[in-house]
Amino acid sequence: MIACPTCGLRTEYDPTNPYRPFCSQRCKLIDLGQWATESYRIPETRPSEEPDDAQ
Repeated sequence: MIACPTCGLRTEYDPTNPYRPFCSQRCKLIDLGQWATESYRIPETRPSEEPDDAQ
């Protein structure tokens, strides 16, 4: 059993749950909506323009 990432309800993580890791289609769509509205973001890391040993 795992906690649903959206609501925290304990749910089975196995092939019989078509919404895994979510507990329901509602929670799955809420999560998708958060990504679509850019509420969730993966931080971008850019390498520095100059090498560390530049003098």
